[in-house]
Amino acid sequence: MNQAPRHPRFTPLRALVTGLAATIVVTVAAGGVFLLNDTGRPVAGEAAPPPPSPTVLPGPLAPSAPPRQIGGPGVPVTPPQLLGIAPRPVPQETVLRIAKVKHVEKVALVGGGGVRLSGHPLQLLAVEPAQFRSWTPEPVAQHPEVWSAIARGEVVADPAVMKRLGMVLGKEYQVDNGPRLRIAASAHLGFPNIDGLISKDLGARLGFSEGVVVLVHGDNVSGTRVRKLMGDGSSVVPIGKVKEEAARQPAARTTLVGRPASYLELYRKAVAVCPGLSWTVLAAIGQVESGHGRNNGPSSAGALGPMQFMPATWRAYGVDGDGDGVADIWNAYDAVPGAANYLCATGAAGGGESLRKAVWAYNHSWDYVNKVLGLAGAYARAYP
Repeated sequence: MNQAPRHPRFTPLRALVTGLAATIVVTVAAGGVFLLNDTGRPVAGEAAPPPPSPTVLPGPLAPSAPPRQIGGPGVPVTPPQLLGIAPRPVPQETVLRIAKVKHVEKVALVGGGGVRLSGHPLQLLAVEPAQFRSWTPEPVAQHPEVWSAIARGEVVADPAVMKRLGMVLGKEYQVDNGPRLRIAASAHLGFPNIDGLISKDLGARLGFSEGVVVLVHGDNVSGTRVRKLMGDGSSVVPIGKVKEEAARQPAARTTLVGRPASYLELYRKAVAVCPGLSWTVLAAIGQVESGHGRNNGPSSAGALGPMQFMPATWRAYGVDGDGDGVADIWNAYDAVPGAANYLCATGAAGGGESLRKAVWAYNHSWDYVNKVLGLAGAYARAYP
């Protein structure tokens, strides 16, 4: 006899789940931070049939026992304006001379090196999380799980290199003549010619040189002067492209839902975008499309994020749900109200046949419509 299901409960978004077979993955995008649980690559509308009644909305946006914390909130951010790479370790006396260069406010020295990952060359920085954290963009610096991942010996990779090499978050990749490394996070770090971050300890295991990368914070610092101090064979490049590119982006449409503590609250807040739409429809779509953030794609069709938007559709209907200035297709706080926005535009608020047509517009399959609306009814019964 089947055991009666427990009373459904929504998993907290900011709780860290321990003991999961799947890897909890932290992803950082420009202007926002969010978490993914990598359990495979879904195809929109082809998820496993839903249970007769929901027991829990799985897939927390953030892991449920506290992670190892590296530092704390409110870390002052001092991103570098110059990045120097030397062919050999930079002596401490040289660092002190650089610190005395006009306009220099702060200098750091970190390790670095190159690996070949499944045959592809990568340039990585080897850092101490607590000390390096303030050198990264604010969305990265203020998210302790990112630094906990580095401390565990995992990799934070730049999104560009992940896209170029077809890497998948949460997967392990073989270093040529070395260990297997897990890609635990994707972050827009804004460091030219740097493909990712690892811990200082992991760098030592990989044979990286310590103290070959110099970071300089301060406006209008002479890169020529810094390069001369670093010595022959060194290179110094300015950093600032990330800010310039962000400034050129159009302002995101804002629909504030904040950062709720549970999926239940997120779905319920997001329907304010579309008066007349039930939150249970959003919850059902979230389950079918990604298992509430467990499988964020990309799908075989190119759909992305927890609500599985095609990029062109997202450009038209995506919103900035948490008010951070970015409408991020991968961020559930943006994607869920974005889904409500799209459903509203296709008539979902009218209910009845209009709702069915709107769900069909979301994914062109009547089987999909029946699955979503059946699951929505089950959520309505479970969460009156």
